[in-house]
Amino acid sequence: MDQRGINLHLVSDSTGETLNSIGRAILARFENHQVIHHRWSLVRSRMNLDRVLEGLEHEPGPVLFTLVDQSLRHALEETCARLHVPCLSVLDQAMELLAHEIGAPAKPKRGAQHVMDSDYFRRIDAMHYVLAHDDGQGSAGFANADVVLVGVSRSSKTPTCFYLANRGVKAANVPLVPGAPLPAELVSPPCPVVGLTIDVQALIEIRRHRLKIIGGGGIRQDETDYIDQEAVKAEILAARRLCSANGWPVVDVTRRSIEETAATVLQQMEIWHRKRGAHTEPTPEDPAAAVLGKT
Repeated sequence: MDQRGINLHLVSDSTGETLNSIGRAILARFENHQVIHHRWSLVRSRMNLDRVLEGLEHEPGPVLFTLVDQSLRHALEETCARLHVPCLSVLDQAMELLAHEIGAPAKPKRGAQHVMDSDYFRRIDAMHYVLAHDDGQGSAGFANADVVLVGVSRSSKTPTCFYLANRGVKAANVPLVPGAPLPAELVSPPCPVVGLTIDVQALIEIRRHRLKIIGGGGIRQDETDYIDQEAVKAEILAARRLCSANGWPVVDVTRRSIEETAATVLQQMEIWHRKRGAHTEPTPEDPAAAVLGKT
């Protein structure tokens, strides 16, 4: 492993979410190198920028930035030039490309994606929906769902639902418990249903860790079907057969991150709508279509 570390400064006049995402995506390609992150968000005044410049003086390193204010931008670029450290505005090339194609310049608006518009309130509404319809709760409200996730316990249904909610998707989830009937609302669901499955050994490890956290509920780990290999294998197989019998697509989450699982669920939602002749262009009346139109 290369022990020579570098400092990476991420400077934003907004939340820094864009830079953090770009930073993670890039650094994933340099996993054997040590990178020390310095995150500077909400840099909107010269006083804010002076703190950044002071930090850059003490721990120089490459700078990625998104700054709208030209005076702040120039001051940062001048300091970087003096310190001989590379400096890059990460959105410039993309905006120039689109400006050329659209035939109009981009508006100098910081945090333009973080506004309290209809999309914002749709995401908030979706968050409330997930809270009220987690783990099979409020099945009567499935009529308002954009998607329902089903799967055995600890197959990452809840975190996937919350990630989808941040995309404005109302996602409910239902645990598939051996011997327990499905909610009547899933007999002829008004929205797509997607099953989540997972490798037997991976699920056992997740459940064993869960039992350790909650103290096992007074049950010895080697005595419960919850982590018994044969019982877990049968549980997963029964869940897959149930999904197959109902024509529900199944996503294997074993080697997928929450983000990848959510992206696959969105793809399955799009397929479901296309099969029913539904358009995927965003409209105010169809929140799910609005999300699908942006993916």
